[in-house]
Amino acid sequence: MPQSFHQLYAHIIFSTKNREPFPQAEMICHMHGYLAQLCRDCGAPWVVVGGVADHVHLALDLGKTMQSTELIAKVKKESSTWIKKQKGPFENFYWQRGYGLFSFGHLQKDEVEKYVRNQEVHHRKVTFKDEYRSFLERYNIPYDERYVWD
Repeated sequence: MPQSFHQLYAHIIFSTKNREPFPQAEMICHMHGYLAQLCRDCGAPWVVVGGVADHVHLALDLGKTMQSTELIAKVKKESSTWIKKQKGPFENFYWQRGYGLFSFGHLQKDEVEKYVRNQEVHHRKVTFKDEYRSFLERYNIPYDERYVWD
């Protein structure tokens, strides 16, 4: 085959360290925009970012220039560095060490985008821990509760 084709969608979830709420609610939107730009800079041609004060969701087409682990490490590191340079109470901001990466197909793209964009509504009923556990269970990922949270 003379051409290579690539399409790999992922839903990435990670929280603030110890699920501490974001220091200033008005900065959440700026952080989401910054995360989206970092993903695009890493070669993701499509990205949607959403979340609430203690965690984020990234839905994206991983592109073909960077491995998922490299992309996540870069996005978390650079966004953490960026927020610490902002004015306000951000010098002690950290993301949790781990993350969840869940695959989805092109046919689920609209559904996942809607889910990511509607996090505020979703989390009026469901806690982050319950949401995250449901992803692990839905994707049949074995886990030990003692090592999931930091």
